Amino acid sequence: MEKLRDLVKKFTEVEGPSGREEEIREAILRSLDGHVDGYRVDKVGNLIVWKNGRENKKILFDAHMDEIGVVVTHIDEAFLRVEPIGGMSPRYLLGAGIRFLVDPPVYGIVGVEGESIEEYNKNLKELSFDKIYVDVCASSKEELMERIKIGTFGVYDSRFRESAGRYVSKAMDDRIGCAVLVQLMRELVDPRYTVYCVFSMQEETGLVGASVAAYDLQPDVAIAVDVTASVDTPKANKRMAMKLDAGPAIKVMDRASISDRKVVDRLIEVAEKHGIPHQMEVLILGGTNAAAYQRTRSGIPSATVSIPTRYVHSPHEVVSESDVLNTVKLLKHYVEEAFD
Repeated sequence: MEKLRDLVKKFTEVEGPSGREEEIREAILRSLDGHVDGYRVDKVGNLIVWKNGRENKKILFDAHMDEIGVVVTHIDEAFLRVEPIGGMSPRYLLGAGIRFLVDPPVYGIVGVEGESIEEYNKNLKELSFDKIYVDVCASSKEELMERIKIGTFGVYDSRFRESAGRYVSKAMDDRIGCAVLVQLMRELVDPRYTVYCVFSMQEETGLVGASVAAYDLQPDVAIAVDVTASVDTPKANKRMAMKLDAGPAIKVMDRASISDRKVVDRLIEVAEKHGIPHQMEVLILGGTNAAAYQRTRSGIPSATVSIPTRYVHSPHEVVSESDVLNTVKLLKHYVEEAFD
């Protein structure tokens, strides 16, 4: 069986921007072979897997499969213009590069317009997608159009690395959550309650997959497993407290939802009972799929467990291995004690 590190490497290196999650879905499903009681792919592309429990309650865990990316909007002579898919910043693209999802892959270098030094510096200061282009080393527009079409998707050209107990890669948001749920299902044996894991699509562009899964499954409780901003770097945001190596973050609220109080209290009780390091999260920007579960049909008690992550939505997102392992541990114990 693969180690957790190997799962993370495999998942983060798969290309799968919002709306193009087929390859990562297949990778996740292969990693779960022999470890679930059933699975299906719904009409929008979510992968739903489950393990049957001894008692008649349903717990749902969600991790989104998609990553941020870009889509080609215009071919400008021998260069490309792109639009972000999800929260991709043009600042992170400079010096990072793009890998376009064609066969064979096409690699792009991001440049900035500027007919003078003054204009170039002004564009750097006020950087936007209107002022950047992508150079794929084509010699002409005709040659370029043979390789890439308008509507082609791309992702950061970045690879997994491990250093001093930290994992570094693109797409930790939220492939690290996917790896946590795969590891959880591998470790669960004869669970007390039925556990559903939803590997959802298109979170980055509007919580699409979670909204559909919530309506379909109607669990007794739903927990999103996602990343959150780690603010333990120099002069990081002083209004938040999350950091690496302090354990999973139990979310109180973010800009999209306030976590169910009973679910939060039970997560804290489980962590304290089993000596699992944890921290409390109040996120002053962004949100997770918990918001979609919370608002579906008659409402589902929902919360989020987060893995603190440095440089979210960059090509080099950083997580702590110990935080990831402790997240698995917390969720595993929660499965047994969620409704006590």
